[in-house]
Amino acid sequence: MLSDLLDESLVLLDVEASDWEDAIRKAAQPLVDNKKVTPSYVDDIIKGVNELGPYIVITEHVALPHARPESGALESAVGIVTLKEPVEFGSADNDPVKYLFPLSAKDNDSHLGALQSLVELLSDPDFFAQLDSASTPKDVVDLVHAKEGRM
Repeated sequence: MLSDLLDESLVLLDVEASDWEDAIRKAAQPLVDNKKVTPSYVDDIIKGVNELGPYIVITEHVALPHARPESGALESAVGIVTLKEPVEFGSADNDPVKYLFPLSAKDNDSHLGALQSLVELLSDPDFFAQLDSASTPKDVVDLVHAKEGRM
């Protein structure tokens, strides 16, 4: 489940970002700080977007920054980051992005349950309103736990 890979240290609220690259770097920094990924993993996320376009923008206003496990994923983890002001990623259908869910997957399979939980959360119309009203990382973690309890 998503809550298995999430903790308060990986949640950032109302982050100020100048552009999409700044948003990714700031969103992924807690993964680096908590030794879930190496700095080169974050560089690979940026490289991937530069080479392939905004494929990490997965639905309206939502990005899932990630790279291949061999790029420097040390432990499976997911963060939740809200931006103070949404930024453009270059996705015609889903810009601007306000929510980032930086993902570290140490292999190709262990994070699939967490992704399934995330998909269910993203399809919940109340989730984003509740995320926007969260004032602390603990509020966000509690929200995810509560939502997963109803899935």
